[in-house]
Amino acid sequence: METRKFQIVNAQSNIDWTGRKVTGAHNGTIGIKDGTLILTDGKLSGGNFVIDTTSIKILDVTDPATNAQFAGHLASDDFFSIDKYPEATLQITGVSGNHVQGDLTIKGITHPVAFDVTINSSNGDTVTATGKLVIDRTKYGIRFRSGNFFKDLGDTLIYNDFDLDVTITAKAA
Repeated sequence: METRKFQIVNAQSNIDWTGRKVTGAHNGTIGIKDGTLILTDGKLSGGNFVIDTTSIKILDVTDPATNAQFAGHLASDDFFSIDKYPEATLQITGVSGNHVQGDLTIKGITHPVAFDVTINSSNGDTVTATGKLVIDRTKYGIRFRSGNFFKDLGDTLIYNDFDLDVTITAKAA
């Protein structure tokens, strides 16, 4: 059995996020700061990555003032408390085929997550991994306008689940 460690290439890795509300959705990106993937006999067997919450960007709001206000709100304690928690992490705890289990930590709160991943290796030294995580924000203390915690929100309700579409490129360490 050959086990190899791959270092994540930040500039070639990213996360696209989508959050939905009754009246539509917002989307953007967030950067990956650091991390590794571990492959055993060419198959994913472990790894971790650090998400830079300070890098969150909103792509669908084009007015600069509105975008800045929204970004400030995402950075606030209503959402990600970026001043207190500039990073989030994912630690892979198990892999079965293309199904990954891991521990996701946001705002210092850790919960298990599970998702499918696709691994490609164009050569022996570079690996790409893609996967989609659906996260219930309320598990991480992000309750702003959640129907689970507030009544009569009407069309201001924000759905609890948000999507993270992750694309990672890693090079042999």
